[in-house]
Amino acid sequence: MFLAAFLPIMLMQQAPADDIDWDKEFGVEEVERDPVTGELPVEPYVQANANAGATPFAGDTMAARFGGQNGIRQIANRFVDLNFSDPRIRTIFAAHDEVRFRRTIFEQFCYILNAGCNYSGRDMESSHSGLGTRKADLNALVENLQQAMREEGVPFAAQNRFLAKLAPMSADVIDR
Repeated sequence: MFLAAFLPIMLMQQAPADDIDWDKEFGVEEVERDPVTGELPVEPYVQANANAGATPFAGDTMAARFGGQNGIRQIANRFVDLNFSDPRIRTIFAAHDEVRFRRTIFEQFCYILNAGCNYSGRDMESSHSGLGTRKADLNALVENLQQAMREEGVPFAAQNRFLAKLAPMSADVIDR
């Protein structure tokens, strides 16, 4: 009975949460997305195909096995969806710009598969620095890429050739 009598008074003394701009209170600055690309701004860096982390395949056979640029885009998009939703690794991706990641992972795959693209992203070491990525995280990521390639009908041998091309990057990606 005692608590019931004072509860309405205690609730009236608390400021309504709707009246507080918590971002302003804690000095959080709103970051504007690029109106054309929809991407968040990044610190300047030198753009070069060498940042892709691997040399492209010779010829156009691998690009064809992956369905050309359209197939590669499908694989890249599915790969991103899987990584952002995978409970094993989604926290690694949660704070990242999904729009930019979709673009740069497509460019990277397209460049390495020699499908006529250039890579405009950062190098593997600086883009993964400080993420705390473990071998288990990379294994989950590879499983997601395999699923995306399988769903798009990429032949198993072509999947393995592509993964072999990407594998040396693990030294620049794994932090611990």
